[in-house]
Amino acid sequence: MRTRGLASWTVLVLFFLYAPLAVLVAFSFNTSRFTVWEGFSFAWYRAALSDPALAEGLWNSLIIALAASAIATIIGTLAAYGIWRRPAPWLAGTIYLSLLTPEIVTGVSLLALFQWSFRFLHLHLGLFTVVAAHVAFSIAYVMIVVSARLREYDRSQEEAAMDLGATEWSAFRRVTLPYLAPAIGAAALLALVVSFDDYVITSLVAGVDSETLPMVVYAMARRGVSPVLNAVSAFIVVVFGALIVVSQRLQER
Repeated sequence: MRTRGLASWTVLVLFFLYAPLAVLVAFSFNTSRFTVWEGFSFAWYRAALSDPALAEGLWNSLIIALAASAIATIIGTLAAYGIWRRPAPWLAGTIYLSLLTPEIVTGVSLLALFQWSFRFLHLHLGLFTVVAAHVAFSIAYVMIVVSARLREYDRSQEEAAMDLGATEWSAFRRVTLPYLAPAIGAAALLALVVSFDDYVITSLVAGVDSETLPMVVYAMARRGVSPVLNAVSAFIVVVFGALIVVSQRLQER
């Protein structure tokens, strides 16, 4: 009886979480502009694909997310490995600071840093400032995922490799790195999703020519909800939902 009640409660919670997404996806195929079902159509997806602002926002988001996730994965992996090799509890604890800090605070602090440094560098806000900001908050996600994998790693494997003549770099590259590969892949996908989805920090550090897809969608939503937004949102939910599932599978390997 208790098990059945727990299962029913779980179903209700999942329904509460995912029913809005299911409705959004369903109405992205609706012929009508309103929330009254009139027929099945791909019209809003075709409209989304032909919108130049959405296309530019998607292209900018992909460039930023791919660049930021690649850089953050490299830095975060090496940082997690360094803390694992030479434990520093106080330093490891600061990893969570960026996760606990409100996004608006992080965005304002990064904007202040960029504005101060641009006085000397004579630069302007653009794609590179967005990439730098995304790297800053994505590193923590990478470090947490890779550190979790390292806690299960037997250090004697590296030591055995060095006893057999391998250098520290060779032991890391041939022994430790292959073991960490699933976690690194999962961390990279997680960083990609977080970077692509970010709006608050991005809106503060982006230039006039570096609007991302979330920024374009938000601007369109302020002018009135359009079925085109349903199509774009449904696409994001499906694609990045699949990436999160893949990331979870890699973490379990």
